[in-house]
Amino acid sequence: MPIRPNARAVSVGDDELTVLLADERKISVPLAWFPRLLHASSDQRQTFRLLGDGEGIHWPDIDEDLSVDGLLRSR
Repeated sequence: MPIRPNARAVSVGDDELTVLLADERKISVPLAWFPRLLHASSDQRQTFRLLGDGEGIHWPDIDEDLSVDGLLRSR
């Protein structure tokens, strides 16, 4: 059974979302792909939590959820 990628750290800047995975890979995608994050305030972007064992990321202030699998497929 393949190992599922899990997020260990998340960084959200003004233009980019970066996720460090447990296997040390790093995913960076433009915020333009996620309008809710793009238009959120800096404080809202920094208020997130990892879901499960890092399978996803949730931003409660803007009701946004992203899965690590989805981020990997969108590259």
